[in-house]
Amino acid sequence: MRDVPPELAGHPDRLRWNAKYARAAETFPVHPLAERALAMPPPDGPVLDLACGTSGNALLAAASGRAVTAVDVSEVALDRLEREARRRGLRDLVTLVQADLGTWRPPPGRYAFVLCAGFWDRAVFGPAAAAVAPGGLLGWEAFTAEARRVRSGLPAEWCLAPGEPATLLPADFTVVDQQDVPDLRHGAKRRMLARRAVGPRL
Repeated sequence: MRDVPPELAGHPDRLRWNAKYARAAETFPVHPLAERALAMPPPDGPVLDLACGTSGNALLAAASGRAVTAVDVSEVALDRLEREARRRGLRDLVTLVQADLGTWRPPPGRYAFVLCAGFWDRAVFGPAAAAVAPGGLLGWEAFTAEARRVRSGLPAEWCLAPGEPATLLPADFTVVDQQDVPDLRHGAKRRMLARRAVGPRL
């Protein structure tokens, strides 16, 4: 069990996600965005997995030999991920960070691939895009406003507006693909993959 940062001790997101993971089966799913991006592949360099949970994405990237930084607010999720990385012989490639994404910021221009699947905050998106290295990839999936028809309690600020996140990309990114993913049970999501230019555009 890791030491919880003092500023997260009573954090409602930490408490909510800890409770959810404590009830959940111990699985490590791989997101289609991670499979697609890593198969393209991105340039050499590390991977950043934001709001990772019990992420098979981090494990997949580490299995390909890449260093991975996996960030989540839940120590229950991170402890499970650490045990699985150790079991697979990947622990030395995975750096686990317990943090609130509302305040944590990645170093700019460092990561060959940045992924965030299942979380949305406009204030987080800009720094995440800035963390992508030249030629690197940015993958994102989050609920759309349409999801609130299914999940009435879903806050509007957790949902993508029409065209987002592609419309929020810096000018040096090109959208590889953006599509809506219907889900009548959990609510519609939008999935985007974009690539950063190798050099400044003229």
